[in-house]
Amino acid sequence: MPEGHTVHRLARALAELYGGRRLAASSPQGRFSAGAERIDGQVLLSATAHGKHLFAAFGPQADMSIEDGAVTWLRVHLGLYGSWTFDGDETFTAPHAIGAPRRRVGERGEQALDPQDRRAGTGPQALEPVGRWRPPEPRGAVRLRLEGEHGVADLTGPAACELLDAEAVAAVRRRLGPDPLDPAADPQHFLDGARRRRTPVGELVMDQSLIAGAGNIYRAEVLFRAALSPFTPGRQVPEDRLRLLWEDLVVLMGRGLETGRIVTVEEADVPDPLPEDDSEAGRWYVYHRAGRHCLRCGGEVGQAEAAGRRLFWCPSCQER
Repeated sequence: MPEGHTVHRLARALAELYGGRRLAASSPQGRFSAGAERIDGQVLLSATAHGKHLFAAFGPQADMSIEDGAVTWLRVHLGLYGSWTFDGDETFTAPHAIGAPRRRVGERGEQALDPQDRRAGTGPQALEPVGRWRPPEPRGAVRLRLEGEHGVADLTGPAACELLDAEAVAAVRRRLGPDPLDPAADPQHFLDGARRRRTPVGELVMDQSLIAGAGNIYRAEVLFRAALSPFTPGRQVPEDRLRLLWEDLVVLMGRGLETGRIVTVEEADVPDPLPEDDSEAGRWYVYHRAGRHCLRCGGEVGQAEAAGRRLFWCPSCQER
């Protein structure tokens, strides 16, 4: 499942590519036809993220406030299988967001769909000059297509794709915890909630009602970096350690937001040379490294099931 930084990057991309522009909306798959019809021909006023939820505001006029009662909100949660695919002409790029066009963002992270460099302007996949681009045929079961003059964004396989009013958006947000990528977020809700529970802290970090956006990779890595056992009940973790964990999430997820990649290993801990059979050692301390050597102590990285998800940790470095 995409982690929070990916959804924030998607919001940035949609805002950069489509913000203030009138869009055509359709549902090639047919499962969102009524919703697409409601926002077809409207202007994208804003695109934001809260944790793993994407919220896009649509209205009839570009100069209207998102607080206006006429605004319609699109909420998308990618879940395990959702993704967005972007395609367009040479002007349809979002270098500070996801490197569109011809990118898929979702269940497999970010990757180019074509091996060739379409920006080079050569080969059959070269970007079309302005004025010559035509939208491609939808690939797969496209739930929602947003189409502008210079490009399209196709949504496939989301767990949720629905239209809401402002009150319903606020209700969704109230169910979510603070987002480490929100500069105004107050972590006290997470700190107090964790300290009241017997639930293992490894499960609490994944609880979206306590922290919005942290997924399985960030969970494993931030607990390792905090030298904190994922099996320690939340109520037994001192508040100052929980606060340091939150602050580390802010840093790590901030890096992911800017680069599009989750890299948690500090440079001094990266093996040199990097083992050919353990490429993750250059990115992650414990995630997906079960049975391999810990980069800090040399012990064996462990793996267990926790709330239906695979949990990775170092029993030696994270014994308490």
